[in-house]
Amino acid sequence: MQPTADTRNGLAPLTHLGVIAVQGEEAAKFLHSQLSQDFVLVAPDEARLAAFCSPKGRMQASFVGLRWTDGQVLLVCARDLLAPTLKRLSMFVMRAKAKLRDATADFQLLGALGPSAATLLDGEPAPWHRREVAGGVAVALYPADGQPRALLVLPAQAAPPDAPALPLADWQLSEVRSGVVLVTQPLFEALVPQMLNYESVGGVSFKKGCYPGQEVVARSQFRGTLKRRAYVVHADAELAAGQEVFQASDAEQPTGTVVQAAANPAGGWDAVVSVQIAAAEANDLHAGSATGPALQLQPLPYALLADV
Repeated sequence: MQPTADTRNGLAPLTHLGVIAVQGEEAAKFLHSQLSQDFVLVAPDEARLAAFCSPKGRMQASFVGLRWTDGQVLLVCARDLLAPTLKRLSMFVMRAKAKLRDATADFQLLGALGPSAATLLDGEPAPWHRREVAGGVAVALYPADGQPRALLVLPAQAAPPDAPALPLADWQLSEVRSGVVLVTQPLFEALVPQMLNYESVGGVSFKKGCYPGQEVVARSQFRGTLKRRAYVVHADAELAAGQEVFQASDAEQPTGTVVQAAANPAGGWDAVVSVQIAAAEANDLHAGSATGPALQLQPLPYALLADV
């Protein structure tokens, strides 16, 4: 199911997200050593999707990272993980010439959907394209149901572009429908990046140097040990992040987790779930219990790396 077309255009304030600012001549080098993506070789017209992992490769947070000024990188992340993530990242600064702070109050974060996003991006460029607009930066995100999407980062006092107001709920549905979501507190240390398909949507570099959890992430990719993937699903009942997913044939052992969910104006709820590949292929998935609301698998809106 898809929302009606008249809800698919405009700008939404992204109050569920926050900003960590990393400042200093070694800001990019520091992030390069800690996150799953390459921040040293990022081009001026690029942004990054990246994960911050534990030594066991489990995601503690994820970000859309972008250069704001020379020597300053912004990490946009889930607000409910910002404070603990800032504390953990700061522990690794040591002698690096970089300082980290919560800069949420310094910026406006807006989600642009539909024609509003296409206007900001001057077309529909590939995901993670970065463009300077309206005194700030627009980052192209993965589309949802064929509609372009963008993250707009502006100084706190800047006037946003003229565009229709978009309810946050509609934006959050587009996040789910895009199949690309950021880690939130209910998923802390629950997933390696590939369990959210991050390697297929630009969230992992296998060519960069070491970072916490890198060996586990690489082993999952190249030794065939990955058993879980992310999928988009629909249900007739309400879903919530952190909710367990079961297969009807196994009432005892959950096969996965709801990662992010949103109400669909056309009826029911859509969600991104991370579940065992074998269970997804067998289908008959349910939320909460083996007899809970049925989860209907939807087409994944992008190709997985193994399929490219």
